[in-house]
Amino acid sequence: MKTTRTILLLISLITPTLVYADSVAAPKLSEGDTWTYVTTIENGPNGWHQSHDEIVVLRTTSDHIYFETKEAGTTQAAKELIAGADWSRSRNVNGSETTVNRPLSFPLTVGKTWEVKYTEAHPNVQHASESFDSRFKVVGPESVEVPAGKFDAIKVEAEGDWTAETAPIQSATGGAFATQGGTTVIAQTRRAAPTAVTGRLYKAFWYVPETGRWVKSVEEYYGSNGVRTQRFTSELESFKHATQ
Repeated sequence: MKTTRTILLLISLITPTLVYADSVAAPKLSEGDTWTYVTTIENGPNGWHQSHDEIVVLRTTSDHIYFETKEAGTTQAAKELIAGADWSRSRNVNGSETTVNRPLSFPLTVGKTWEVKYTEAHPNVQHASESFDSRFKVVGPESVEVPAGKFDAIKVEAEGDWTAETAPIQSATGGAFATQGGTTVIAQTRRAAPTAVTGRLYKAFWYVPETGRWVKSVEEYYGSNGVRTQRFTSELESFKHATQ
């Protein structure tokens, strides 16, 4: 009988830990919470740029996080931004506010999935439209080491694809030749029809509850030939809670 009570007691002590590990709630952030990341941007096989970026919470509401970001050590003014309560990013797409990136979806549970999908008309002069479809999944616990130290994180991965329609291109060619009556100019205009191009994307985020944000992120984009064109990597260098 005593053995049975001991086993039940052990189960009752273990159960809350298992529930916490299997379901992670959104972080409770405070004004002044600060993270510093080393960010590396790689363009193609050769070009790359690295910076040290500081993120500071200004205030929070039930739906949003107001924060500022600037390069660490710079005297330039910080850029003030708004994110969703899950650190999602939204912007104006075709006249309406649209979520374009959602690395986290609380509560985080292993196997949970969600999708971010949108199409934008005339995003730049090269493309008449761009479509992105990212499918996220909570993979599970994984250890990760970054400049700030080694952490037991919850890994979230996303795979997807992008499609773009090139904008119509109009080109003109011309020439001139002399005749007895003078000079004649001939011009010819050609219009290239729009074409569709496609590619793939991959994203990964290592979220650590005690830091209130991910400690590492990777975002990669691939062209239609399967070759990586861009990679964005962020690794946590330091973090500080305002209450500390």
